[in-house]
Amino acid sequence: MPLALGAYLIVLALQRIAEMLLSKHHARLLAARGSREFGGRHFVMFVALHALYPLLLVAEVLMLDTRPPAAWPMWLAAWLAAQALRVWAIASLGTFWNVRIWVLPGTAPVARGAYRFLRHPNYVAVIAEFIAAPLMFGAWRTAIVCSVLNVVALWIRIPVEERALRWAAETAPAPRPVD
Repeated sequence: MPLALGAYLIVLALQRIAEMLLSKHHARLLAARGSREFGGRHFVMFVALHALYPLLLVAEVLMLDTRPPAAWPMWLAAWLAAQALRVWAIASLGTFWNVRIWVLPGTAPVARGAYRFLRHPNYVAVIAEFIAAPLMFGAWRTAIVCSVLNVVALWIRIPVEERALRWAAETAPAPRPVD
């Protein structure tokens, strides 16, 4: 179990680092195009949640000596499906993808790829991940706590994001400088 947990935590850390680097790159590109950030104050909730998650998982698995259930392959499949959805969501948004809320004036919400079928596919992926990954290790307490905290954070974030997307769609793009 510690080997599988360690491997999972390495994958999780590498994934989050890659996402933060990509997000920072996209933020620079978006800012250069005149994008505006919304909801920056609530971002700390997501940072705290995603930092707390692996700590709770390790604590529950090691301190409470949880064991993978017989259904762990099903939870692994659900986690892998969540990862595929996350990658599809990121690819669908291209340079508009970010861990923060950046919107470009005069731009309608993306409606291709994963966004053709779901309004917030990346959030669906995270919801699935916070359920499936802990349950692979029998850590049902972590699944519950992180899922509830994630729902609270999304309850705050999604309305802010929706307002930002409406603002962007209704706002004329910034004029381009003339050479």
